[in-house]
Amino acid sequence: MRIANLSGRLALVVKGGAIDVAQASADRFSADPQAVFDRWEEFCDWASKAELPEPVAFAPDELGPPAPAPRQTFAIGLNYRDHASESGFKAPDGLPPVFTKFVTSISGPVTRVQLPEGGNTDWEIELVAVIGGRAQGVSQAEAWGHVAGLAVGQDISERVSQLAGPAPQFSLGKSHPGFAPIGPWLVTPDEFEDPDDIELRCSVNGEEVQKGRTRDLIFSVTALISRLSAVLPLLPGDVIFTGTPAGVGMGRDPRRFLAPGDELISTAEGIGELRQTFIA
Repeated sequence: MRIANLSGRLALVVKGGAIDVAQASADRFSADPQAVFDRWEEFCDWASKAELPEPVAFAPDELGPPAPAPRQTFAIGLNYRDHASESGFKAPDGLPPVFTKFVTSISGPVTRVQLPEGGNTDWEIELVAVIGGRAQGVSQAEAWGHVAGLAVGQDISERVSQLAGPAPQFSLGKSHPGFAPIGPWLVTPDEFEDPDDIELRCSVNGEEVQKGRTRDLIFSVTALISRLSAVLPLLPGDVIFTGTPAGVGMGRDPRRFLAPGDELISTAEGIGELRQTFIA
């Protein structure tokens, strides 16, 4: 199953287009895309049995983020060994660095992003997991049962403010408007042959800059959910950016950062793509 935020309304994405959930369910479910996660099991049961109307075609730029207003957003650093190495850090033994991306940075899959003045803005493609059922003290074996679905994400990062000062400001440097595109929709784990092995690709102006597979995560999606939920409850609709593979601009020699006019395309196997254009 694929669910989307289509022009601000919850939609099911099917062959041939999309179906408005509030209309198809006679308002049993809200049009608010974020509200569905609090009733995720009930929604999945309805969607599997409902007689659905004909889908309506839509354009990619009509899509918003499938989880537009999470109560908690977790972002994971140094979760691929090759990225940890290019960043000059040891791969983590315990829980990797955890920070947040503030909710106002979240955007949809096709956007124009304004570059901060005086910054070095970088790309980081990531697999994003959205929580579908409250998780607290969850074992790794149980964790997939708490995932509503997977999406493509970009942890766009302004490196100057991120790394400035006596203590790094990861959350602020990674939370400018539009710095957390998610989409193009949410794909439920059962749609994948192996949800622990998804290819990620990222290009700038047609040049591939990142390519990796989620099987190489140091802490898998299920390991992250288990370890995070041992500390605090994960709530329905919460978002987890799971980490980026090697190939970011800061890790290159010479370093490379995004400039006005650049087009960033981020793709995840079995999910789809994000497309960001950067402006001054």
